[in-house]
Amino acid sequence: MTEYGRGQGSEPWHPEDPLYGDDGWGGQQAHAGQQSPYGGQPQHYPEQPQQPQYDNGGWGDGGQQAAYGQAQQQYPQQYDGQYGQQHQQPQHQQYDQQTYAGQPQQSYDNNGWATGTHAQAAYPADPSDPYGQQAAAYGGQQPDYYGTPDAYPPPEPPGRRRAEPEPRPDWDPGPDQGEHAFFAGGDDDDEDDDDPGGGRGDRRGRGGKGGKKRRSGCACLVVLLVFGGGIGGVGYFGYKFYENRFGSAPDFAGDGTSETVTVQIPKGALGSQIGQKLKEAGVVKSVDAFVAAQQQNSKGDSIQAGAYLLKKEMSAESAVAMMLDPKSQNNIMVTPGQRNISVYKAIDEKLDLKSGATRKIAEAKYKSLGLPDWANDNSEIKDPLEGFLAPGTYPAAKGMKPETILKGMVTQAAKVYADYDLEAKAKALKLDSPLQVVTVASLVQAEGKTSEDFRKMAEVVYNRLDPANPETYGSLQFDSTFNYVKNESNIEISESEINSNKDPYNTYTNKGLPPGPIGNPGAVALKATLNPTDDGWYYFVATDGVSKTEFAKTHEEFQKLKEKFNESTGS
Repeated sequence: MTEYGRGQGSEPWHPEDPLYGDDGWGGQQAHAGQQSPYGGQPQHYPEQPQQPQYDNGGWGDGGQQAAYGQAQQQYPQQYDGQYGQQHQQPQHQQYDQQTYAGQPQQSYDNNGWATGTHAQAAYPADPSDPYGQQAAAYGGQQPDYYGTPDAYPPPEPPGRRRAEPEPRPDWDPGPDQGEHAFFAGGDDDDEDDDDPGGGRGDRRGRGGKGGKKRRSGCACLVVLLVFGGGIGGVGYFGYKFYENRFGSAPDFAGDGTSETVTVQIPKGALGSQIGQKLKEAGVVKSVDAFVAAQQQNSKGDSIQAGAYLLKKEMSAESAVAMMLDPKSQNNIMVTPGQRNISVYKAIDEKLDLKSGATRKIAEAKYKSLGLPDWANDNSEIKDPLEGFLAPGTYPAAKGMKPETILKGMVTQAAKVYADYDLEAKAKALKLDSPLQVVTVASLVQAEGKTSEDFRKMAEVVYNRLDPANPETYGSLQFDSTFNYVKNESNIEISESEINSNKDPYNTYTNKGLPPGPIGNPGAVALKATLNPTDDGWYYFVATDGVSKTEFAKTHEEFQKLKEKFNESTGS
């Protein structure tokens, strides 16, 4: 219940306010010598309504019940029913004024000083219950507020006022102040029934009884344990969430054990996928540790596909550093334009095999390595796998078989060519087969010096292959094809040497394309082959003898470029 003070406005008067009365002294305004309206004859009758009287100071002289409190709330005057006086009800609650039986009523003047006593009629009452007989004393017409929140004791003069009750603690509002049944200790059946009256004093007393408080204490203890357990659980799972989300990932310490293991990393693998491979091989303790170490290393993103010789139980930082070291990379790298003969040699060295071992296996098992159906359509092809060892990085660790490595390369090449749909492109380019597309791409790759040269070089090939062209009449005359026969890379070849060699791959002595590719073309050369320029190029010369290629449309322009080449090389 709200505690009412002495503030201004319309707040109701509280019976426990020590300052009440219009004069500021707490006195109840009553005219000297006038009989109290309680227990005796009334001051006025119904047919003679009493008018309020005021003294010179504007204060009431007691003719009417004085208003108490600065808020100007009037206390009700209650009369018994035999005089027909209607009970006046206040705006909020009624408070009964009464005195104890047999005690004189003290009167005060306007200044609050005592003026005498009036005899007070004695009413029989139960000593233990001073309020129980109040209704009977007033003729049975007084409303019974006993046992309700309206049953407050009446205000008393300062001389008769009892000591104010000790304030109730804030933590125990009591059942009639809105205490929840859970904290009150149970149902109404659990409360004591010693006093049938159930007065406010008893209710206040029961609020502090041991049994009820013990039940309330047990309930609070249960709530505390439940909340405590919940908080503890939330704290534990919150810690685990933080540890899993933000804490350090599990990791080994040091550079690893003496035991080594080969781990293959597929092409296009992300950091998490690499970490998973390493964890499965026992190299690192967790994927997260590896990903974090890779991100912290400035060169971490440069880890490429291939096979790596690593140690077991390495810290993630050490694993990243070793994978970036070329010594740990058990890989074979096929570069664009590289010939098969050099690839075979690299595999022999990597697997510690005798020289030529891989080439023999390629010649013996090429049909089982996954070549497309249109491959090897010419019986004069020197190497059935030429042009089908796709550029890239492949694992090649000691203990692996050469055919396993070769099969990975062939499978990748077949996939790339299938993606470009070379069968359809061959018809569009007026070539006989997809194999010829690969062959042109190998020529473009071998003769071009830069990626900007490739499209022009592709046009040169197509223009010169046309037997009706007035410049070459179908002869390619590429040095690269003769070098393939000789397994060389020589740009200074004498005309006598070239013209004397009748090998099918020699395009000086044979018109058209060679029987098959002369190397393994890269993606840029292949795309240029499928999309050549259309500018009328027929000739080209590496005028600086190294990387600068210039193109010509006529034989006369070609002769000028040739003179430029001789000047630059001193030929």
